[in-house]
Amino acid sequence: MRQYPHLYIDGRWTEPMQPYEQELTDPTREEPFARVTLGTAADVDRAVAAARRAFETYSTTSVDERVALIDRIIDVYESHIDEFSELIAREVGIPVANRAQVTGPAEHMRVARDLVRAYAFESRIGGAIVRREPIGVCALISPWNWPVQTGVIKVIYALAAGCTVVAKPSVNSAASGALLAQVLHEAEVPAGVFNLVNGAGRDVGDALSRHPDVDLISFTGSTGAGKVVGAAAADTVKRVCLELGGKSANIVLPDADLERAARWNIQRCFFNAGQSCHAPSRMLVHESQVDQVAAFLADEAARYRLGDPLEQSTTMGPVVSAAQYKSIREHIQSGIDEGAHLVTGGLDRPEGLDRGFFVRPTVFTGVTPDMRIAREEIFGPVLAVLPYRDEDEALRIANDSPYGLGGYVFGRDPKNARRFVNGLRAGRVSYNGAATDSYTPMGGYKQSGIGRSMGTFGLDEYLEVKSVYGFEDEAQALPPLTG
Repeated sequence: MRQYPHLYIDGRWTEPMQPYEQELTDPTREEPFARVTLGTAADVDRAVAAARRAFETYSTTSVDERVALIDRIIDVYESHIDEFSELIAREVGIPVANRAQVTGPAEHMRVARDLVRAYAFESRIGGAIVRREPIGVCALISPWNWPVQTGVIKVIYALAAGCTVVAKPSVNSAASGALLAQVLHEAEVPAGVFNLVNGAGRDVGDALSRHPDVDLISFTGSTGAGKVVGAAAADTVKRVCLELGGKSANIVLPDADLERAARWNIQRCFFNAGQSCHAPSRMLVHESQVDQVAAFLADEAARYRLGDPLEQSTTMGPVVSAAQYKSIREHIQSGIDEGAHLVTGGLDRPEGLDRGFFVRPTVFTGVTPDMRIAREEIFGPVLAVLPYRDEDEALRIANDSPYGLGGYVFGRDPKNARRFVNGLRAGRVSYNGAATDSYTPMGGYKQSGIGRSMGTFGLDEYLEVKSVYGFEDEAQALPPLTG
């Protein structure tokens, strides 16, 4: 049994003031593999105080100093990549073959480093100076589905901006959170600049959201939990950045390459066992083409190799927990009960797997917009295929959702496809499966969030803006503000 008995506060590993333990369950074996000690609001107070003290000096560091710090973090992180890969396989079921989960964070660090190196922290409007200054102490709450990458993106942009941090990973991924803290410790991040407090959302998360000395809270998770965070943060009028749920639609236009669209949709939707907020979990297909598309979907879904995520041959591991497993199965049952057609997958356990929280890749056709599987974020390997009669109806169905995180369009005519790309009410939209870019902003419309992460927009989230007057000569030497 692995032990994680400490929090990381003010540059040291320390015991919680009122410690209590929680076991982490290996979702493949359905048995505990680690024990983590959780903190409380009292530990949040200690961590925030340390971050506040450190901010006084860290906020004045030069860009060159912060770039050098990020370079050290990258070097140490890359020496631990295999350890991260094995750990997230054990704690949340992510296959070790999924290298994007552990190589991606280093790329995001490089992007943040390069952006801050070229960023105009001072510019001018007319004769006035416009300064961008670090906002202060940042509380960063990360999810379990991308346990390393999401945490890294939050931390590295905060540090690049000159802010100090109190991080809280999901309890489900507390082990990889502790390893990330170890990376920052080995990289000699100054004491108090980074702090880690493991704990439940109702305790540590709530205390961070309400804390008067926290200047910004960045939360990634469900829309329901995000509403709670936003409400708790309102009393102290701190900046709130939220990346929340999604029910992203992929509009397959009648002229699209149907096989390509179908196979890509399965690969993107079922990546990470469907536990990704941008997953295209609604596929909109012209009513005359549904049967043709369904055959490709079933064939691609059958190619997944479910099994132990520690084995290189595994392409889909278990879902994270018993609670998630139960929720996904309830959604599958609701699809059956409401009359959708089950093309592949379903409630039966995968062949040869008699334990573990494994869900068969599942595809429904004949789904109507009012069905539960068409409206709720399932967060599992379940795809709902909805027919449409004409293109105007396709766009209406796609936008008929409280969410607006991602969107996708497949078609051969770029001019026509652009109409749908522009019409989708979503923060990120991809045409014909185009890859995303780490320099571009990520975030959502509607109930999918507030604010943006990544790239220049992500750096802006951690900065305040100050207008300065009376220094016209100095202003003229600065670049004009263009954006």
